[in-house]
Amino acid sequence: MRGTLMNILAAAGLVLAAGCGKEAAVPAPAAPVAAAPVPAAPAPVAAVSPPVPAAPAPAPIAAAAPAAPAVPAAPAAPTAPAAPLAPAAQPAAAAAPTASAPVLARSDGDKPGLTVEVTELKRSSGGTLTLKFVMVNNTKEPIRFGGDFGAGGGNADDHTVSGTHLIDAVNKKKYLVVRDTEKRCLCSVVRSNIEVGERANLWAKFPAPPEGVKLIGVMVPHFAPMDDVPVSP
Repeated sequence: MRGTLMNILAAAGLVLAAGCGKEAAVPAPAAPVAAAPVPAAPAPVAAVSPPVPAAPAPAPIAAAAPAAPAVPAAPAAPTAPAAPLAPAAQPAAAAAPTASAPVLARSDGDKPGLTVEVTELKRSSGGTLTLKFVMVNNTKEPIRFGGDFGAGGGNADDHTVSGTHLIDAVNKKKYLVVRDTEKRCLCSVVRSNIEVGERANLWAKFPAPPEGVKLIGVMVPHFAPMDDVPVSP
């Protein structure tokens, strides 16, 4: 760069001398100036890592304590023999359903709610006919027997159904209850009341009609007649 600058200045001097009419002296060329050496780029400095601290030495492991001597197990107690199992309980037998007696005839009484049902009219030994019937109290008060259903034969007929009788319409006959030698009826004796909602099972015996009679009428005091009740052999 310095040599170039000197050449420029020499050229300018020649121009000025030519303008003045004088021959300008041409200066001798300047010796070339050696270029200054360009300093080399500094070598990269390697990054120095901080020293890694050494890991601390592991702490000494404490010696394990000696194991305690094993205690021998106590001998097992002898096992008692198992008691024999009781036999399984058998299920209780179901109660047999009570078969309700068929109703052969039904009649309403003088009091509303009082009814009577004939359940059997069957020939018996000794030439008799047995009548079975049920009195049902669905009224609002108890039913007292007293003499209401008796035949009116005095104290012997009180609390009985001796007033009940049979009508053979074909042979125009009326059959009264059978009596013993003391004039007491062979029929139900009811000394307690029939409470509201209760059913009283009653019976009476009569002389048997002829074998040819298959149907007969039943009359109970204070109830409507029940006609053509079948007679069982």
